[in-house]
Amino acid sequence: MAGLPVALAAAGALAYGTAFGLFGEDARTTAGAAAPAWAEEAADGFASVDALGQKGTYGGRGGPVVTVRTLADLEKYATAPGPHVIVVAGAIPVNPVGKEIKVASDKTIIGSGTSGHIVGGGFFLGPGVHNVIIRNLTIRDTYQGVWNDKDHDFDAVQMDGAHHVWIDHNDLRHMADGLIDSRKDTSYVTVSWNRLGNNNKTFGIGWTENTTADLTIHHNWFRETEQRNPSTDNAAHAHLYNNYLQDDPGTAVTSAYGNYARGRTAMVLENSYFQGLTNPVIKDATASLVQRGNVFSGTRGRNESGGTGFDPRRFYPYTLDAAADVPAIVTAGAGPRSALGTPRAAATRTLTVAKDGSGQFTSVQKAVDAVPAGNSSRVVIQVKPGTYREAVKVPSNKPHVTLQGMGASRKDTVLVEGRASGTPRPDGSGTYGTGGSATLAVEADDFQARNLTVANDFDEARNQHLTGHQAVALRTAADRVLLDALIISGDQDTLLLDTAAKDRPGRVRLTNSYVIGNVDFVFGRATAVIDRSVLTLKKRWDGTSAGYVTAPSTPAGRKGFLITRSTVNGDVTAGSFFLGRPWHAGGDATLDPQTTVRDSVLSAAVRPAPWTDMGGFSWKDDRFAEYRNTGPGAGPAGADRPHLTDAQAADQEIADWLGDWTPAAG
Repeated sequence: MAGLPVALAAAGALAYGTAFGLFGEDARTTAGAAAPAWAEEAADGFASVDALGQKGTYGGRGGPVVTVRTLADLEKYATAPGPHVIVVAGAIPVNPVGKEIKVASDKTIIGSGTSGHIVGGGFFLGPGVHNVIIRNLTIRDTYQGVWNDKDHDFDAVQMDGAHHVWIDHNDLRHMADGLIDSRKDTSYVTVSWNRLGNNNKTFGIGWTENTTADLTIHHNWFRETEQRNPSTDNAAHAHLYNNYLQDDPGTAVTSAYGNYARGRTAMVLENSYFQGLTNPVIKDATASLVQRGNVFSGTRGRNESGGTGFDPRRFYPYTLDAAADVPAIVTAGAGPRSALGTPRAAATRTLTVAKDGSGQFTSVQKAVDAVPAGNSSRVVIQVKPGTYREAVKVPSNKPHVTLQGMGASRKDTVLVEGRASGTPRPDGSGTYGTGGSATLAVEADDFQARNLTVANDFDEARNQHLTGHQAVALRTAADRVLLDALIISGDQDTLLLDTAAKDRPGRVRLTNSYVIGNVDFVFGRATAVIDRSVLTLKKRWDGTSAGYVTAPSTPAGRKGFLITRSTVNGDVTAGSFFLGRPWHAGGDATLDPQTTVRDSVLSAAVRPAPWTDMGGFSWKDDRFAEYRNTGPGAGPAGADRPHLTDAQAADQEIADWLGDWTPAAG
């Protein structure tokens, strides 16, 4: 296909996107509908044991499923009588910071896909509270600036005298006190598949003179945590297995110790992996600690055991993973999962496009035309390999459409057209304009595209006589648009991320993709996340190197562009490209353009002062910033290169951009 640079020969090596969960219903119950599988799941380990009148831990199973997006609704249902399955959709800020949300018995609180965040607070399970599942959430950011904080008891999950609790697949981090505190005879607890990080006092167990607590702790990833990993005091039975404890050298956090058994604790520690820790396993004289099959890599200091322990299989069955495999297994599997907390997918209808006539349609537009207006369930248009030279428009009355390339690579299925803003329309009604030049125009909500190349191969060199060389490959003017595993190729104005109107939302997530261009090649007023992608810089038609990656035109009070975990590179001259400039479309001074580039790799092509003015508007009056970028094009903070603080960065994460929407597969 014309216009694809040689550098894209390796594009197929970029991993295709994973599945994401659908966002839930508005805050209302869905009793009577078939419950998804995750709402029926029960705990393993000690939380599965029948005791204290409770038969295992299954949370709100059988109760109504309700989706919440506000703190008021979360508190309402968390304390409601009877079983409830509470789905947290989006980031919920907690006010005042440090507040611990009370949870009553028989509750499942679960994040919707990866979108469920509790920001600035946590949960409290008081005496007698039982049968609670806290799952698939990110709970973060009560930290008050004091590392060993003695004044703020702000935990992610605190349990005082509770029993039968399952804490599973969460991301717990950056709290003022503990990430998990299991206190005052709390028992029959399983803590599994969590990420615990960026914290001092991580996981404390005890605060009692009794020896009654039984806990299972498995497949958790402890990273950048100083102490209590966990610290286990007076536990009758503490079974720890297949956990990964990692202390990276040269970071701000150095471990004081790893697993700690004290008091009259009986601990069995099996097939865990300790990497780089100081004092990886310690015990006091009164505790019993039995080790089996653990791996210690680069550790130093105390590594202790002794006593008789117990046989966990007397209480429940379990299967051990090989300790050598634990780092790979746990890093891949711990933390929130996109498939959890999401409703059953509606039945889909499939249409097939093939150039050779072997499908239902020979053009993509004809398949789009066949989608019924106002359709309420997913329609997947499968496009067989080939080059389809056509302009395609998905109109606003046809939501829930997916374009799916069926080739082995995103390069196998190509949708391409070659018109620019100044190209005359065939009917003589003027030129196409920038928006009208798009090869693929998406005006319908809940659109998805996967495994395709979308290109505009307008030839600037041969069309210098035209006024208006903007040539859009892909234009979105809709909300909840997921673009995954694509190549989006052009020169000037490649990717227009817009909204249907200035006062309408337009959220886009682009992931695992390549975007190629030179001048303002990611632009518009949408709220867009570009994640795990490559922004490929391209020379201009005359062979010169000069350009701008982004030109946001964000309305005030909205989020603009977030580029995260991505790479900016290309075969261009060093120091020749800006990361962005403010586009005040039509001279609109009320706009507040925003681009944040964080946790990304910047090549030497990026200018040392990466932002610049546009159309008489200063970038310094708008919102442009970086955070924790690396590579030769990254640079220190300064007047011409603002960096976010840690606190500011905590409010500029993917969930903050997408709100109550979790991009979905299918």
